[in-house]
Amino acid sequence: MPFDERAFRKAMGCFATGVTVVTSVDAEGLPVGVTVNSFTSVSLDPPLVLFCLHKQSSAVPAFSEGRFAVNVLREDQKEVSIAFASREGKNWNGIASRPGLGGVPLLDHCIAHLECSVHTVSDGGDHVIVIGRVENLEMQAGGQPLLYYRGAYATLHDGA
Repeated sequence: MPFDERAFRKAMGCFATGVTVVTSVDAEGLPVGVTVNSFTSVSLDPPLVLFCLHKQSSAVPAFSEGRFAVNVLREDQKEVSIAFASREGKNWNGIASRPGLGGVPLLDHCIAHLECSVHTVSDGGDHVIVIGRVENLEMQAGGQPLLYYRGAYATLHDGA
C-alpha cells in the first residue's frame, strides 16, 4: 500500500523516544549542539551508539570526525531541547555546560552523558548516520527523561 512522507512521519511519531542534545566542537573549536531523538545503542562490545542528523544541517562537519557527547535530557529540560532544535547548532545563550573529553561540552543537569569518539559515518537517505564508540559515561541518580511522542514533548509517568 503506498504512503506519503506525512503518513510515514505520523506512524514513526507513535514510537516514543527520549530526547538528547548531541554536542561537539567545530573546526574552530566552537561548541555545536543539536537536538536528537533518533538515538540508540548499537553494540555492547565494543560499546557503540548511533544518532542521525539531517544532511542539510550546518552541524554535520562537526560530527563527522573527532568526538561528540550525547546529553540525555531530563523532563524539565524542554527549553534546552528547543534551543538546539534549529539546524544551526550554535544556540548556547544561557546554556550551562562543562568540558568533557576533547573539550566537547557536557550540558548541566542531564540524567546521563555518553562521551564518544566517531567510529563510522554512513549515508542514511536524507540523513547521515553517526556511530560513536562510548569512551566515558555518567548517570545521575533519580530524575525522569524528557520524551517525544506524536509530535510533542511528553513525560514518563511510571506509577512507582
